[in-house]
Amino acid sequence: MDTDRLPGCYRHPDRDTGISCTRCERPICPECMISASVGFQCPECVREGSGAGHRPTANAPRTIAGGVVAADPHLVTKILIGINVLVFLVAAANPALVVQLELIGRYREFDQFLVGPVEGVSTGEYYRLLTSVFLHTEWWHIIGNMLALWVIGGPLEAALGRARYLAVYLLSGLGASALVYLLTAPNTATLGASGAVFGLLGATVVLVRRLRYEMRPVIVMVVLMLVLTFVPLGGSLNVSWQAHVGGLVTGALVGLGMLTPATGRTRTLVQWGTCVVAFLLAAAVIVLRTAELT
Repeated sequence: MDTDRLPGCYRHPDRDTGISCTRCERPICPECMISASVGFQCPECVREGSGAGHRPTANAPRTIAGGVVAADPHLVTKILIGINVLVFLVAAANPALVVQLELIGRYREFDQFLVGPVEGVSTGEYYRLLTSVFLHTEWWHIIGNMLALWVIGGPLEAALGRARYLAVYLLSGLGASALVYLLTAPNTATLGASGAVFGLLGATVVLVRRLRYEMRPVIVMVVLMLVLTFVPLGGSLNVSWQAHVGGLVTGALVGLGMLTPATGRTRTLVQWGTCVVAFLLAAAVIVLRTAELT
């Protein structure tokens, strides 16, 4: 066997070559090699990237958080609004669905008689922690939350990028539900997207600070929304301050990670590491409360 023979081109094995693709390092013959800024690349790497050893999105415009600038910077916000509206309409047509999706810690249908199935997050129905975030039963409730989602969420999505923005929204909703689960009576039902919206507001505070914009308008908005949380107009509205505070704190925490001044791989590690930390904190609260109720 000739051990000194050159490797064959990966596309034409019968052609020996001493040239390798600078990106994937596979051997390529003169017919397959394509000139790059440094050395040569194979046709597949050129098609996948920009011709300079990068993925197609490598040279795409980026947001301040490192996300790709999308053609429609508000697409995720529109989808979230659409999901909320769809769930509202389905729940209106089938009111029994509300009982299955709302956030409730522990509930027995006929508790006064000590009979009936026990339901709630404490019995393993953890999906309620997120399904309740998309659930509304009153028209004024969903209109108010969706207007807030559009006003606050749209600009934040454009600044963060789609994936990072969605992570803030979902983790804020989870953090809000976790605090509600921990601090409210187990048979108290809670629903609505306001906790997630407050999370977007918390991340917006971090964004404004990061961009060194005037802080007073956003601080005034936060204070006003907190005042309405603890002193609701009309006095008869049931507002979950636990959801609002939980979402606000979670959103600010995740926003700090998403808007880290670090760059490159370090930024990616900090961003998704922060998401993991936020999720684990919420999970710890949920586990603690579940152990208490069971």
